[in-house]
Amino acid sequence: MTKSKFSHAPVLYQEAIDLLRVRPGATVVDCTVGLAGHSAGIARLLGAEGHLIGFDRDAEALGLAREKLNEICRELGSQAPRVTLINEAFSSVAEHVESNSVDGLLADFGVSSLQLDEAERGFSFMADGPLDMRMDTRSGPTAAQVVNEASERELADLIYEYGEERRSRRIARAIVRGRPVTTTGELAHIVASAAPAMKSEHIHPATRTFQALRIYVNRELDEIGALLEAAPRLLKPSARLVVISFHSLEDRIAKDSLREGAHQGIWKILTKKPVTAGTEELESNPRARSAKLRAAEKTEIGKTGAKRKN
Repeated sequence: MTKSKFSHAPVLYQEAIDLLRVRPGATVVDCTVGLAGHSAGIARLLGAEGHLIGFDRDAEALGLAREKLNEICRELGSQAPRVTLINEAFSSVAEHVESNSVDGLLADFGVSSLQLDEAERGFSFMADGPLDMRMDTRSGPTAAQVVNEASERELADLIYEYGEERRSRRIARAIVRGRPVTTTGELAHIVASAAPAMKSEHIHPATRTFQALRIYVNRELDEIGALLEAAPRLLKPSARLVVISFHSLEDRIAKDSLREGAHQGIWKILTKKPVTAGTEELESNPRARSAKLRAAEKTEIGKTGAKRKN
């Protein structure tokens, strides 16, 4: 494992840590451990009585996170918290964590640097690689299977729905004509040829199509909905929930869920408007430009939910 693989800058790091209100002895769940960018800071604050529980369905990322957290725990010695890492999707959190046992829950919905930077994972059009896009490579269809097997109408609909791409029908038609499509480079070229960048936009013309396929392949919006539904049952009264989203679909789900929960008396909203990155962070970490953080605190009358499944 090279140290370069640990060079990951978590977005809105200090804001997330502060809003989580991490205290010694707390139990904190990081639903999206990634390369342990946020978890590393959390672990240093928990103390010997604390417990960090981390989820990630990407086995490679979790392996790197385990190495980093083990290193931190060795450094902390007798003051190291207990660390439990689980190679599962965060939608399964209620199957692994006791109800009313969590003091803080964090979810950073962004794609990890590891996934974006390794061409063989197929997440990015910046380097040519197999068209995969699965966060959990153990199961599920690849993006290549979706691109080559879905009908033109199905492709157009998912690109429009999950990518918010207005030229989805033109792109879907070009993809079907260009089949078989097996690499990220091939797909990016097809999309860019069918729907070139407009003068008013500053993103690659394939950005929205790649986003749509990634969300569809990994069922990301369903995962987020399941997590937000389970969160009130897992958290203790006065415990904190912090979520970081990177596009409007994710943020809309988080905003609506927290607003509905507040209406029901479950949540006290801590962020009237989403927290975004400041100038200094944007200069050092351009990936933070689309990040939005929302936070809430469970009320004393929040729903308690059911006990953990065995």
